[in-house]
Amino acid sequence: MAGIGGCIALITVGAVLTFASDWEMDDVNLDAVGLIMMGVGLLGLGVYASVLRRRRVPAALPVVDETRDRT
Repeated sequence: MAGIGGCIALITVGAVLTFASDWEMDDVNLDAVGLIMMGVGLLGLGVYASVLRRRRVPAALPVVDETRDRT
């Protein structure tokens, strides 16, 4: 998957299938397919956000050495 963009695309397509389409297919419930796609997109966003949070490394603060002689 392509990160945040792919997850948002899954959620969008799933929402369109569930709420904005009136297509009917034999043997396929498009409402259920849309709900599954939205769920997978939300799950992907959660996983991506947790991985992104772990990757962030706090900026190192400069070290000030105050023990040197000032003569």
